[in-house]
Amino acid sequence: MVDLIVTNANIYTVDSTFSKATSLAVKDGEFVAVATDGEITAAFESTSVLDADGKTIVPGLIDAHCHFYGLGMNQQVVNLRETKSYQEVLDRVSAFQKEKPSNFIQGRGWDQNDWEVKKFPTKEALDALFPDIPVALERVDGHAYLVNQKALDMAGITESTQVDGGEIVKNDRGEPTGVLVDNPMGMVDAVIPKPSRATQIQALKDAEAICFDYGLTTVNDAGLPRATIELIDSLQQSGALKIRMYAMVSNTPENLDHYLSKGILKTDRLNVRSIKVYGDGALGSRGAALKEPYSDKPGHFGAMITPVDKIGELAERIAATEYQMNTHAIGDSANIVILRAYEKALEGKPDRRWKVEHAQVVSPSDFDYFEKGIIPSVQPTHATSDMYWAEDRLGEERIHGAYAFKTLLDKAGVVALGTDFPVERVSPFLTFYAAVARQDLDEYPEGGFQMKDALSREETLKGMTLWAAYSNFEENEKGSIEVGKQADFVILSEDMMTIPHKAIPNLRAEQVFLGGEQVK
Repeated sequence: MVDLIVTNANIYTVDSTFSKATSLAVKDGEFVAVATDGEITAAFESTSVLDADGKTIVPGLIDAHCHFYGLGMNQQVVNLRETKSYQEVLDRVSAFQKEKPSNFIQGRGWDQNDWEVKKFPTKEALDALFPDIPVALERVDGHAYLVNQKALDMAGITESTQVDGGEIVKNDRGEPTGVLVDNPMGMVDAVIPKPSRATQIQALKDAEAICFDYGLTTVNDAGLPRATIELIDSLQQSGALKIRMYAMVSNTPENLDHYLSKGILKTDRLNVRSIKVYGDGALGSRGAALKEPYSDKPGHFGAMITPVDKIGELAERIAATEYQMNTHAIGDSANIVILRAYEKALEGKPDRRWKVEHAQVVSPSDFDYFEKGIIPSVQPTHATSDMYWAEDRLGEERIHGAYAFKTLLDKAGVVALGTDFPVERVSPFLTFYAAVARQDLDEYPEGGFQMKDALSREETLKGMTLWAAYSNFEENEKGSIEVGKQADFVILSEDMMTIPHKAIPNLRAEQVFLGGEQVK
């Protein structure tokens, strides 16, 4: 007797030979057999038998780099994604404030690169609308705020304020425009009211529902404080939160002191064994650290958020523990800083699986570092979101080392794939499409963007399952449909491995199972 039998399926196991099967059996949350219909029905019986009607089944999908808690919190604030103008931003903020009045207005998702006027907005219109209520609107990439004067006043930011590791954007008169890039954002964070525990719990549940809807059974949250990790753990232990999480600990002195001394924290749903560090900022806000100036802003190089010497010190400290170091690196300058620090700290320490999160712009001479056990954790939809303006930032030479997923895979042997949601949309099917077709939803550009770095469908599915699990030290418990592994799997609306490219974005996760339990 087993708990569940699934028959008449088109199963991609994603095992070492990428074998296929038609039936599986589940007991006590694990796969106990994966074979043909006849073999399964001859050996097992169950009160729960599911006829998959020929539908495709893949392992539970893993998002190797996202902001799960951030996605949930975004459901509680103004949604500014896909706005086509600053005026639309203002309209949405005004409408939200009428519907859900707040004494500190927050929003996220604006991107000036999507507007006709592709310049950073300024605070004057916000000041006119909300002279007495502070407003903080986060850019889509999470690396810039637009705030009004009230928020600047509360944060103590004036024309004379200086902050390393970012920029307080100023006008020709030297006055703050309201745009804060990277580290200065922390001054505003310090005055934003902390959400209630009820709001935090609702945010986590909202995020889980969205993820299950897309077939995600494990998420890697790229940077969480201790309090949020402990809340997630308590909700999982009580059964109120089911999704599995690889939680990267945010790099703060308090977090490091606690977790590095405590050691790895591992349950069947939570894995805490990595530190998330920010190398530089984002390319879209020109905060990414480049070796040579931005092609569209002479003399501007971006900035390191964590100073170079601190990166080295952190690497040495983390290398002395069991913890993994996962570092955000966008620009070619940030990437080489991180890669050198990793190489030095990991000398004589094999199989540490440290990750470079994004690895977005890499100099040709620096790709070889990934042959040394360093894992690139990349987000294919960043390529198709940025391709319209990335060459403006980087120029025609540097762009060839950007979004180089196939090159990174060839060097590292594995690549972990994610979305970086809510920077990008949650859908893993958009990740799959962007990786293999390298086009937007209008099939632009014809033939695909820098197709030399496209991934095959098999490589992409591995990057969203087995290789992502490997990057988390979890390849023996998830990432493929094999005996002894957690019974996390997804029944899809179509066969993602054979349908035309243009049909991939319309894929749906029709049924989702986590540990053999149906969660969608």
